[in-house]
Amino acid sequence: MKKTGLLFLLISAFAFAQQSALENKIDLITKDKKATVGISVLGIESGFKYNKNSDKKLPMQSVFKFHIAAVVLDFVEKGKLSLDQKIVLNNLNLHKNTWSPLRDKYPNGNAGVPLSEILEFTVAKSDNNGCDIMLKLLGGTKTVQKFMDSKGIKDFQIKYNEAEMHKNWNVQYENYSTTKSAVDVLKKFYDGKLLSKKSTDYLMKVMLSTSTGLNKLVEQLPKNTPVARKTGSSGKNDAGLTGAENEIAIVTLPNGKHYAIAVFVSNSTESDVINCKMVSDISKSVWDHFNK
Repeated sequence: MKKTGLLFLLISAFAFAQQSALENKIDLITKDKKATVGISVLGIESGFKYNKNSDKKLPMQSVFKFHIAAVVLDFVEKGKLSLDQKIVLNNLNLHKNTWSPLRDKYPNGNAGVPLSEILEFTVAKSDNNGCDIMLKLLGGTKTVQKFMDSKGIKDFQIKYNEAEMHKNWNVQYENYSTTKSAVDVLKKFYDGKLLSKKSTDYLMKVMLSTSTGLNKLVEQLPKNTPVARKTGSSGKNDAGLTGAENEIAIVTLPNGKHYAIAVFVSNSTESDVINCKMVSDISKSVWDHFNK
């Protein structure tokens, strides 16, 4: 056998051993957990792939705010909306019984909040009222679905807004994605195949400022690691079931390369602490894999 052929075999065997080690780590993390855990990892430059339950259509919860924000920016690029346009906040769009840092900042409403602030609150702070304000500007969830379909995003569906999910626990399952779809859309986003460079850079910056879910993907990563991310969480229903404890992200490695990761914990009867710890431990295992 030629040296080049032997070298290729050795490199292939090493890569296989590394992937097997990652699989074993993740299997131990998820073993015996009363939950469905979907995981996808995609090396943006390397093409590395890892998938577990990646074809299962799981509820996104607030992860879909990334998709919605992307469509808002597409509308901005086409001149249909402007990030500077003023949005009137009042008791019709600042619902009280929902997660809304935007409402907390403007408890009495406001006659002139720029769309950029609504978008930033929606993505970085996962604001539910901001989400529904943006969906209304777009003409509803069908607009988001049409855009994602046009970009070749498979196994993604959005039918209901935050207010509707808040009223009916079960409709969250109609807003679904697979984890493979999630990393695919992140790769297209990073590659500039969703939006212009200006819009991509802007949304990336917003995602890098995300302040929710500090006990999930970023918890065990080195401090100041750039992680552009979007979280999603359903909380528990009266039966103690967690519909979704999710996060998607683009992680920048010390060598300047990147990977996309999506972890969806669904239909879990584990505690919130255990659900989030699974996401955190999986994230650390993936980080260690890329930094060997």
